[in-house]
Amino acid sequence: MTQPKERDYFTDPTVLMDPYQYFEEMRPRGPICQLETHDCLLVSGFQECVEILRNPTDFSSLNSLASSAFPLPFEPQGDDINQALEANRDKYVGGDLVVTFDDLRHTNVRSLISRMFTPSRLKANEVFMQSYADEMVRGVVEQGGCELVNQIATPYVTMVIADLLGVPPADRALFEEHIAQGQTVGSIENPDSPTDMSTLEFMGGFFYRYLEERAANPGSDLLSELITTQYPDGATPDILELVKLAVFMFAAGQDTSAKLLGNAMRYIVDVPGLQQQLREDRKLIPWMIEEVLRLEGSSKATHRVARRDTMVGEVKIPAGKQVIVALAAANRDPRRWGDDASEFKLKRPGIREHIAFGRGSHTCAGAPLARAEVTTILNCFFDHTSSIKISTEKHGEPGARQYQFEPSFIIRGLDNLYLQLEGH
Repeated sequence: MTQPKERDYFTDPTVLMDPYQYFEEMRPRGPICQLETHDCLLVSGFQECVEILRNPTDFSSLNSLASSAFPLPFEPQGDDINQALEANRDKYVGGDLVVTFDDLRHTNVRSLISRMFTPSRLKANEVFMQSYADEMVRGVVEQGGCELVNQIATPYVTMVIADLLGVPPADRALFEEHIAQGQTVGSIENPDSPTDMSTLEFMGGFFYRYLEERAANPGSDLLSELITTQYPDGATPDILELVKLAVFMFAAGQDTSAKLLGNAMRYIVDVPGLQQQLREDRKLIPWMIEEVLRLEGSSKATHRVARRDTMVGEVKIPAGKQVIVALAAANRDPRRWGDDASEFKLKRPGIREHIAFGRGSHTCAGAPLARAEVTTILNCFFDHTSSIKISTEKHGEPGARQYQFEPSFIIRGLDNLYLQLEGH
């Protein structure tokens, strides 16, 4: 029997609609396989993905935004290409952002982030998060429905991180507007330039001013913490480094947290009996969120490039080989999750071991915030409604739903989700 032609992960619209079917088609080729469409490896095995993510010594994150579809801007020579990667860092989109950093530079900048997303600081942010979510949900329940992703989720997560950082209220709507108009990260519609940085550059000037103001007059927000902090060795960060970090923190969680809420709501409504279970026992909400993160996490994949010749399992990976670390495939790997890996299962054993937020030194620092945001607003939806339904007019009947997805090979989430809401 002839193998079906391999679909292009980076550009094929059918892969966008159902990436999980694509990963299942590729899985028989092994947990690590060479693509025919691009000179890179697809890693779909759970254990193999974890091994790569936890090995920054042998794998660089430099291509994590540019992706494995972006050819190396140099010809790899020898069994160690570290120096060549760093010499070409300026050729990579996002090469000056923490998500692409390696070694000491990543350790230093990451240390700044870890001091900011602390439980005590998130606790202090809860009052705003709760009151804002409550106000938004009350409004749409009175209207009898809403479009969840753009009307609720995106402005909600934008305002929460803005409040946490200390972005002035007058600028928040402006940033929200620019983010909404900007190109999605990893766009399949722009293969020559899939990740556009213009929105981050626009915000950079504002954040430079905010940080200068905090330097002169510190407050209690994250920007004040940033401008007065130091690296572990006592050195003071350059203000431009802090600007890039602040802008990245503001923008990075927008899409993923908003998409997580949309993805979660699909399961809440369409998994038989789940909505009622959650209404009766709110302690199940965190369990539900983790299973949705496993099944439908907001990030389908991240990317790495081998810094030196190495082995993953029994596969030799030469220096310069790029790899797609398919988080979405790993989180449905039957070798790790069993024969029901593609099914929703509340209270699944070992669920917190999923890699929806990555693993290792580049684990998403905003993960606790994302979990808190979604838990808070879901509680508000349950508080103010007796029933939540997905619009059959917009999306079709259960079992035959029709959705539009973010046109991205990185992000997994809905473009829109129309709900019908019944109050008490």
